[in-house]
This record gives sequence, C-alpha cells and structure tokens, in this order.
Amino acid sequence: MEPSTQEAATKHEQILKYIEGLKIGSKISVRKIAEKLEVSEGTAYRAIKEADNLGLVSTKERVGTIRVEKKLRDNIDKLTFAEVVNIVDGEVLGGLDGLQKTLNKFVIGAMQQDAMMRYIDPGSLLIVGNRSKAHTCALEQGAGVLITGGFGTSDEVKKLADELDLPIISSSYDTYTVASMINRAIYDRLIKKKILLIEDIVPPQMLVMVLKGHHMLKDWQQLHEQTGHSRFPVVDEWNRLTGMITSKDLIGAQPEQTIDKLMTRNPLTVTLNTSVASAAHMMVWEGIDLLPVIDTNRKVMAVISRKDVLKAMQQIQRQPQNGETFEDLIWSGFEEERSKEGQTVYRGLITPQMTNQLGTVSEGVLTILMTQAAYHVIQNVKKGDLVMDNMSSYFVKPVQIDSQIEIHPKIIEVSRKFGKIDVGIYHGPTLVAKAMLTAQFIDQV
Repeated sequence: MEPSTQEAATKHEQILKYIEGLKIGSKISVRKIAEKLEVSEGTAYRAIKEADNLGLVSTKERVGTIRVEKKLRDNIDKLTFAEVVNIVDGEVLGGLDGLQKTLNKFVIGAMQQDAMMRYIDPGSLLIVGNRSKAHTCALEQGAGVLITGGFGTSDEVKKLADELDLPIISSSYDTYTVASMINRAIYDRLIKKKILLIEDIVPPQMLVMVLKGHHMLKDWQQLHEQTGHSRFPVVDEWNRLTGMITSKDLIGAQPEQTIDKLMTRNPLTVTLNTSVASAAHMMVWEGIDLLPVIDTNRKVMAVISRKDVLKAMQQIQRQPQNGETFEDLIWSGFEEERSKEGQTVYRGLITPQMTNQLGTVSEGVLTILMTQAAYHVIQNVKKGDLVMDNMSSYFVKPVQIDSQIEIHPKIIEVSRKFGKIDVGIYHGPTLVAKAMLTAQFIDQV
C-alpha cells in the first residue's frame, strides 16, 4: 500500500552507486573499492563486473579498469575508437586517453592530401596507409587515424596523438577490408537500434505502487480505490519482488488473510534490456496483463501493462527501417501478385545466398518464406501483430539456384484472437514445400 522505494541498498548496490559517482576517467581496482567501502574483495570484484556489463567501466590494455561514460541508446549506432580497435584487431600507437570518444564518420584517404582534408571533421576517423603527413593533418583537424597494412607512424605523430587525446590505430588489414568491417559493425548496430526495449517505454523514476506480504485484503482494496488498478507487485523489505496479486487471487479470501498467502509466487518478469516484442509474446502466451520490471537484484523498478506494450509496438511500426535483418533481405526479393482466381501469390527468385552447401535452397529459408507469406496475407485481413503459435512444415522437393518460385498462402480461419494459414511453395506446377501455421493476435487488451 505504498510506492516502491530504493532506500534499502545492498553492499553490491552501494558499490555500483559509488562507481557511478566517480569522475569519468578515474581508475578503479578491486582492492581500492574493497578498502574504500569496507567490503570483501569478492564483493568488490562482482560489483565491478556488473558495472562493466552496465557500461559504467571499461578495461583498457596497459591502463586497467577506468570509469567511462555510459553509452546512451540514442547513440548506439556510433562506435567508439576502442570498439574500432577490437573490430579491426588493431594496435593503439598513441592517444590512449581518447579511446572512449565516439566517431561520427570514417573517411578513406585514397586521394590527394589537400582534397582529403575537405572531408575530415572533428570526430572523424581517417583510414589511410603509411602517409605521415596525412596522419598529422587528420589529428590537427580533430580526427582519429586508422593506419592500414600493418604500417606504423613517426614518433612525432604518436606524441601529437597523446597531446590531443586522439587515437592513432594500426591494423594489418587492407583499406577495403577495414572499411567493410566497420561498416558492418555500424549496420548491425542500426538493427539493434530499431529493436524497441523495455527501457525505451518505461519513464524514468516511475512511481510503482506495491504491497507487502503482511498486508491484507483491506489494503489491496484501499490501493485499488486510490489507483483504479487491480494488479500490484508484492515486495519484501528490500523492495525485492516476491509475488503478484490480482483481483482473481482475492476471490473467496478472508479479511484476516495476508497477501503472501494469496499472491502468485515467482511471477514472470522482464528487465530493461528485454525487447518489447518478447514482453508482448510473454503476455499473450501466459495470458497476463501486467509485468514487473526488475533489476539484477530483483528489485522492482517499474511495471508495464499490455496496453503500454501494444502502444509501443504500434509506434515502432511507423518508424523508418534503419537496418535490414536476414528475414528482411530474404523477403525483399518477392513481389505480391494476384492469381486468376483472385488469390494472393508471392513470386521471387532463389538467389545464391538462399542455398545450402549442395546448391539447393535451404530449409530454413523456405521456412522464413512461408512464415513471411503467412504474416503478410493475414495482415490484409486483420491488422495487428502476430505471435507464432505452431508450425508444421513439409519439404517435398529440392529447389535449385535461380529457380523462380511462387508462394501460395491461404487463410483457413481467422477469429478475434487466432489465425490459421495454409502455405504452399511451388516451382512451376510442382509443390516443393508446404506448411500449416497457427498464430495468436496480440492486439487484444
């Protein structure tokens, strides 16, 4: 019958708060943390590992563990110079203190130096060979330098990099390979960026109304009248989740019974890093309307409702596509048409990327194609997101590279909550694969 509080902090949490309060660039060690906060070295070590997972600290070669600025989700598509070093298996020749800076773009130095400098801005990364003058000019322009081919640079350039806190990195890969590796890393991050997480929809410092195990029916009723809600997390004295209580749990309850005798123990939970889609699927499969959001110590941070999740998923559908997944790439080559009978048909070509080591189309690709066809055809009838419930598939004939195929999805049944779709893939008149899919809609609040 009270809002969730974070007053009671464990030693683990105290260490995390201490680390979070340190100045960016401060060095951190297990022994110093243990002595400063009067905890065991084991406790300090575990907390530092957790801080590393949270992005609060980073371990640098020849420097040790230091406090770094936590990377925001808004900047997930931007790489730090330290991440570039790992991507290209590089060696840092100078400017170690600037490794945590982010780069805004990379420039390939395959032109005359004067022309090259027009494209270099502060925060850029110049990818170039063993051209010392270009290295110096890039650093003076506020850019980092990545030297390809395993070459080094002069001592003067290394000294300048240290003075400006701008990394100069050497990689044994050639320019084309390095650029491809960095571009792939940025592209992967764009895909991650478009995936909506729980932390994206939970407001900061959310006030969560909770009950304690010793509370009774009258306390639930009072909180229900106060908030208009009927579902509440149940927590212990440390604000750790112990259960969930809903109006259904209270049917037939006696006034003197305590909440801990009526609640559902070990409820399903999510964390800030859980995807919204996973939370939606969980709610549909388990038939629940409220999920507690907990931290690593099972302390309640927030709650999300099915309404919150569905609203977020509707918004993300209207966002531009930032990066294509394998499913997007496979499906992009297929076009929707109408057969003579007026049925929806998808036509496309089997590309080399869709095949296995035998030169025939992969069963996994056929499964993706049948699933995508089912999703698209049912979207024409009933809007809303689907959760795949069951799929029975049969692979009848192999299909070669460059073969033209047709996908024939047929809706068998659609109700308010469920859909059943039959899908067949044909190469000419020959059936090559078939599936029966059932799915649940998650737009029911």
